Amino acid sequence: MGLRRRYRATGADLPFGDPTRAHDVAMEGYFWRFTDPTSGRVVVALCGVHRRGDGSRWANVAVAAHPGDVVRARDVPTGRADPARLGVVAGDGAFDAGPGHVRVDLREDACLDVRLHEVRAWPRRAFGGLGSGHLVPALSQHWHPHVLGGRAHGSARFGSECLDLTGWRVYAEKNWGRAGFPEHWWWGQAHDFLDADACVAFAGGEVGVGPVRTTATAIVVRAGSTTVRLGDPVVSPARVHIGDGRWRLSARGPRHAVEISARADPRQAHVLPVPLPAAGHSVAGALQHFAGELDVVLRRGRQTVFTGTSSLAGLEHGGQARLADELARRRAREGVAVAEAEARA
Repeated sequence: MGLRRRYRATGADLPFGDPTRAHDVAMEGYFWRFTDPTSGRVVVALCGVHRRGDGSRWANVAVAAHPGDVVRARDVPTGRADPARLGVVAGDGAFDAGPGHVRVDLREDACLDVRLHEVRAWPRRAFGGLGSGHLVPALSQHWHPHVLGGRAHGSARFGSECLDLTGWRVYAEKNWGRAGFPEHWWWGQAHDFLDADACVAFAGGEVGVGPVRTTATAIVVRAGSTTVRLGDPVVSPARVHIGDGRWRLSARGPRHAVEISARADPRQAHVLPVPLPAAGHSVAGALQHFAGELDVVLRRGRQTVFTGTSSLAGLEHGGQARLADELARRRAREGVAVAEAEARA
């Protein structure tokens, strides 16, 4: 194995590399988000390829939709992430995706077949969504948004319900690391700002190299041809306040500053799978809101570059402890509802 390949196998990327290519680490995760502001519908598709403790590969696949608590997920015994370009396949046709297409086939449960058009890809720069963090070998978690806008052409089916996704807006990202998800994380994304050509994405949580741990947050805002990345711990540190269904982030760099405020009802979140790479299976582990409210203001100096509000924002505040608390509250509410129904009967 050459020196460059060994370096990438730590999860790191050299300047002007392609972060979407597989790194040969324990977890390679791929995520697409499709939205239709006219109907208020959202569909997401995800696939992760992971390494078991014995070195073999497996994958988890899921598609989900809003409105409704619609989640279809499956673990499959095989998967492959492409080391030459963006690409992932899993199972016997369960998932197949590349730069211009996403296909999911979970048989009678759900399927999706979409091609991407008018893609606003990540601009050619020295680094991806994490900035200089991509240089750090053996970092526990990396993140890179590679589709910051675009249009879908295709369809999705959930049971007997069919959706025409043609014309829907698209966002896509990749995350990878030498272990599974962190103990605590936050994430958000929005691209439905009326007719504005804009996209916002952020991701943060506990990261580390070996026993050294800290928290970090990366923020990306694209407004037209301007793409700004903030959150570098030295040059543009992010301030984050998250809790009780609210996300507040701000960051200031040498040229730009951004403020993000978002909110969502914790009771309306979908429960998505999170992989346990070495164990060879996934668990219910992420509470993701599909239609939160997000406000963003991007400034350059004293000039406002972009301001907008989205009502179809994706939002997460993840962690096993938080998930357990929310599931317990849901079970309690369901128990009360059953008791009231029985009393009325």
